[in-house]
Amino acid sequence: MAVTALIVGLGNPGPRYAATRHNYGFMAVDAVIDRARELGGAPKAALSARKDMEAQAVSLPVLPGGAFAQFLCLKPLTFMNLSGRAVRAAMDFYKLGPTDVLVLHDELDLPLGRMRAKRGGGNAGHNGLKSLTQELGSPDFVRLRLGIGRPEPGRDVAGYVLEPFRAEEIPVVRRVLPAAVDGVMTYFEDGLDAAMRRVGGFDPAL
Repeated sequence: MAVTALIVGLGNPGPRYAATRHNYGFMAVDAVIDRARELGGAPKAALSARKDMEAQAVSLPVLPGGAFAQFLCLKPLTFMNLSGRAVRAAMDFYKLGPTDVLVLHDELDLPLGRMRAKRGGGNAGHNGLKSLTQELGSPDFVRLRLGIGRPEPGRDVAGYVLEPFRAEEIPVVRRVLPAAVDGVMTYFEDGLDAAMRRVGGFDPAL
């Protein structure tokens, strides 16, 4: 079956960045793949390098009950500032458009533990989103925004997003990730409005 949509996590490759706030999108894509395995439709292979796309990618099969369509999960290996290059290559290969792309990314303007979903919009200084908009020629991809909060006044934002989550933040992150997967599934099963309600109503304290 042909790939019908891309689920893209934004982040930076390599162990140095694996646990950082800027890699929240990578973590969320990994959680999507884990959910597919739990539902009994494990991908035939783990994420593998695709030189033609400058990314790691794996297709998710259709599961009983339609839990997933034939999606490609993608983690660009181009580093954050060039994320759009890998996504553009995947779109061209599978003949998809910007509206077929769902992007999971960290969001400074939401507190840790909160999520929002939307289609289109600006980049808010996020270099990964900026690269995507430039390469895709449109901002009309769907974003699932994973809050990381802003640093204290006077702290360098660039340094903050490249720091690992603090020990006290990790339990919140672990609660957010399965809820983010629920949001992804809701989007593809019931549409954007339903996904917006689902993720917007998530409270990590409950």
